[in-house]
Amino acid sequence: MNFCIQAGPVTREELGRATWTFIHTLGAQYPEKPTRQQKKDVKELMAIISRIYPCKECADHFKEVLRSNPVQAGSQAEFSQWLCRVHNVVNRSLGKPTFPCERVDARWGKLDCEHRMCDLQGSMTPFD
Repeated sequence: MNFCIQAGPVTREELGRATWTFIHTLGAQYPEKPTRQQKKDVKELMAIISRIYPCKECADHFKEVLRSNPVQAGSQAEFSQWLCRVHNVVNRSLGKPTFPCERVDARWGKLDCEHRMCDLQGSMTPFD
């Protein structure tokens, strides 16, 4: 494998892209019928991100975004669409283009796990 050695710490942009990759992938894996605990956990995760995100300016902005756009996590589709809309709010504030949310599943589909055998809880379940 070829590994690129990065000179210096992660940039704010790299951190942002990695964070969005993580939460959109979480959204794609989120269950269609989440338990009460899963709904609570994902809402708390968004709140935690807004409190401990390494970039204070970004964390404060995300807190504002969450206040105006409360987490919607009643299903996989609802959560993925909410994430897309919130990501677009952030993109607009940064002067970046927005993403067409009707294409969110094509961009952030199910995680391709080894043998395609993992779900959100990490248990082994076959997908066909």
